[in-house]
Amino acid sequence: QTQLVESGGGLVQPGGSLRLSCAASEFTLDYYAIGWFRQAPGKGREWISCISRSAGSTNSADSVKGRFTISRDNAKKTVDLQMNSLKPEDTGVYYCAAKFGTCGGSRSNYEYWGQGTQVTVSS
Repeated sequence: QTQLVESGGGLVQPGGSLRLSCAASEFTLDYYAIGWFRQAPGKGREWISCISRSAGSTNSADSVKGRFTISRDNAKKTVDLQMNSLKPEDTGVYYCAAKFGTCGGSRSNYEYWGQGTQVTVSS
């Protein structure tokens, strides 16, 4: 049984926006930092962004800074990723993941993963 479920993916034109959501179950979300990763065809899983347990700190990869914003609502047990000014190179499967404690970019340190949601940026 998956502990995280992503939603909100789809097809969008270049320059458009999407908002992804990650919903948690089976654990207390506020104990965990939450990261977003993506995987493009033929490439490895890339770290995108992370938000701390209390939402007091966020980190993002240079490739998405200024365009993507991560947020969380621990009461609702959800984490969102607002994606603006989307580019074709943003295309891929997007995953949310939970890491006990503080933020980090290493995939191996995340304990729980969602099933992924497809984002396609194309005309």
